[in-house]
Parts: sequence; structure tokens; C-alpha cells
Amino acid sequence: MTNKKIGIIVFDEVLTSEVIAPAELFGLARQQSWFADWEVLLIGVEPQPTITTAEGITLSVDATIADDITLDVLLVPGANEIDHLLQNEKLNDFIRRQEETAQWVGSNCSGAFLLAQAGVLAGKRATTWFGGEAQLQAQFPEVQVQVDAPVVVDNRRVTANGGLVSYRAALVLLAQLSSPEKAYQFYNALHIDRLGSWADVEADLGFS
Repeated sequence: MTNKKIGIIVFDEVLTSEVIAPAELFGLARQQSWFADWEVLLIGVEPQPTITTAEGITLSVDATIADDITLDVLLVPGANEIDHLLQNEKLNDFIRRQEETAQWVGSNCSGAFLLAQAGVLAGKRATTWFGGEAQLQAQFPEVQVQVDAPVVVDNRRVTANGGLVSYRAALVLLAQLSSPEKAYQFYNALHIDRLGSWADVEADLGFS
């Protein structure tokens, strides 16, 4: 039986958390019998065996956008600078081609700009990094940009603010691919409920 594929786009200067969050969550889920037929692939934009994230972490690449690959889920993380990616027609074509057959397409942070550039968010509700919504709306008026919404789901698309919210988005997607009950298992397993508020951080520092 051919495994179902979750592809996460990666490139130099990508934001680490937005790759690691879905990779960790779906990697953990693969250890369960009900998700064992899925695999997670890091898909490089450039023909290189590794990429270096914005935080200086080196990640190995499983495939590239030049490979003949069909994904069931495509996820596009963000970066602090994506202008060169917006102009990458090979990446745009890859996103469009995958969107035609994938069950789900998603983004974190400025990855929404890459989805919008490829035309796959036209007429859909979506979000980007917190504070970047107005820029996304101005640049892509055909997108129904949602303000102050950490995660937005609309017609096979999941977009999110990024950062640690990438874990929340991955949980939402896992619930779509399996069930809310199964996703909740990993909400507990990763202790996401324990993150708490800034008041909790101040308490840890002895400020309260």
C-alpha cells in the first residue's frame, strides 16, 4: 500500500517552529496504527540536500519541488523575507499542481502569501502572521483575510499565524485527517494546555 504524503515546503531562512510543529505532531501521530499509512516529507525549493533555518538549524531535505511527487497534504511555512519565493515560478507551479489533487493545503505565517501568489486562496478565508493581515489583504484583495484569527479553515485550506500557533494549526489539520478525539490525544501528549499566560511566566520569574 502506498503511503499518504504530507509535504512541508522548506528553504533557507525558513522559520524553524513552522516546520518543526507539523513535523513533530504528524511524526508522533504516525506511530499510531490509525495514522501509520502517512509519511512526512520535507520538500526543498532548491536542489540541495539540506537547508538552514532562520535560527541556524540545519534540516535534511527528503525531496524537492522538481521531483515527480504527489502530496495528499501540502504545508507552506513562512520566513522573515519571502519576496524571492513569491517570484519563484517553479514554486508557484508546484503549489498550484499539488492543490489540484491534495486533500488539504495549509500555511503558517507568511506562507499564506505564497499560497495567495499561487492563486489557491482566491475567494477563500485565510490569515497570516498576527499583524500582517492588512498587508495580505492589500497585496491579494481576492483573499477574504480574517483579522485576529489564529487559525482559519476554509474549503480544504488551513492557514495560521505561525510560531507556536503552528502546533494549533497542525492539531486542527490532524483532526480533519482523523478525528477531533484523536487530535486531542496529542494536545494532551504535547502538554499544549500547559503553556499558560504571561502571568504564569512572571510567576516563574518570581514577579508575583
